[in-house]
Amino acid sequence: MSAIISLGEKARRWETLQAQGTNTAISPTTPSGMQPVYLKSPPKRRAKTPGRKAGHLGAHRPVPAHIDEAREHTLTHCPRCDSQVGASIRQHTRYIEEIPPVVPHVSAHTVHGYWCGTCQKIVSATVSAALPRCTLGLRFVVYTAWLHYFVGVSVGNCVKIAHRSLGFTVSPGGLTLAWKNLAARLEGDYDALLQNIRTRAVLHADETGWRINGVTCWLWAFATAQHCYYLIDPHRSSEVVKRVLGTLFPGILITDFWGAYNAIETLAKQKCYFHLFTELVKVDKLTASRSWRHFRKKLARLLKDAVRLGATRHTLAPPCYARRKAKLHRRLDQLIAIPRKDPHARRLIKRLRRHRHEMLTFLDYDGVSPYNNHAEQQMRVAVHTRKVSQQNRSIEGAKTHAIFLSHFRTADLQKLNPIDTVMQLAQTTLQGKSTGSTHTIPLKKAA
Repeated sequence: MSAIISLGEKARRWETLQAQGTNTAISPTTPSGMQPVYLKSPPKRRAKTPGRKAGHLGAHRPVPAHIDEAREHTLTHCPRCDSQVGASIRQHTRYIEEIPPVVPHVSAHTVHGYWCGTCQKIVSATVSAALPRCTLGLRFVVYTAWLHYFVGVSVGNCVKIAHRSLGFTVSPGGLTLAWKNLAARLEGDYDALLQNIRTRAVLHADETGWRINGVTCWLWAFATAQHCYYLIDPHRSSEVVKRVLGTLFPGILITDFWGAYNAIETLAKQKCYFHLFTELVKVDKLTASRSWRHFRKKLARLLKDAVRLGATRHTLAPPCYARRKAKLHRRLDQLIAIPRKDPHARRLIKRLRRHRHEMLTFLDYDGVSPYNNHAEQQMRVAVHTRKVSQQNRSIEGAKTHAIFLSHFRTADLQKLNPIDTVMQLAQTTLQGKSTGSTHTIPLKKAA
């Protein structure tokens, strides 16, 4: 079978097999990742030549800011023929960055208890270097949580990394229990993050499938430019949206066409154009009727013209911009007013009528995109984890996953170190209102 098959030929072949009663899953609408490689269409254009263009400066690692050790490499004899060599005639410097051998740092904390006459109980200073009744350091717990929940490393591989690279002996159960206890401490900051996104001017939202102990659930993401709030819930209904954003959201909500987002009131809404373009391509593989082609051409031109107008918002004179925007509104009204014979065209017209006032919102406000790409990008982190693990085994594990993922992703969006940021949150939570002091006693090595 030829490795290069056009989309039209693939669709006709599939229809022929279906007419013959042959059971095959290679439908024109089958996602690319589920299709055999030999049935995929060739790339539309040639791959770019690797490397930078001729004449451009090369890229390399920056010179380290500091040097911990300097070494001189000299020769007295030639390494090839063992002949004696004279004085050096040239030299160059190589910078090598290496990971030093990691040895666990063990500290002993002696905690003194004091009688408080007011509280009528014994009180003691708070140890913020680790969780209560935990022998694993706080940084180790946060680092492994970052590996698992953000990078996507499995629990078993986290244990291997801890043992082989860091010198820590820990079991999978002990590690997951430490994550669960730390997430419980961070729940207050997780709720504060929820309150933060409820007051944002522009919010992106999306959801994807998730599993808890094999049962299908949903992972929700609500993201701004600098914050991201994740929620794992068994439902994909409007009740989840109401619980997160309330019945009245004071900002602009950018989503796909899922009906759950229609249940709340907002300042304005913007529907994602990419989902419409994807729908057009999908229908192109199913039908080629004249009515559909005419409708598809009109709609695609309208959407592309709107995107181009939004890109020139600050370069056009206000009267010219307002005139072109009004023309786009008239074109949209005319498009959805004309009846169509094709069933797919009628279906999309029905969708456009339902969301008529949510299609051109980005032309009225700064900082609003016609695409929901930002929310899709926030899903990439979780989807990577979903591919290498079985998601979560319990409701508590799902909540722990949502808390850590929210904090790590928010720090990443703010260009902060996720590990240091969560460390600071955890230490602040552990310290609380303690007024005790900590004294470090250096220990001498045994002779």
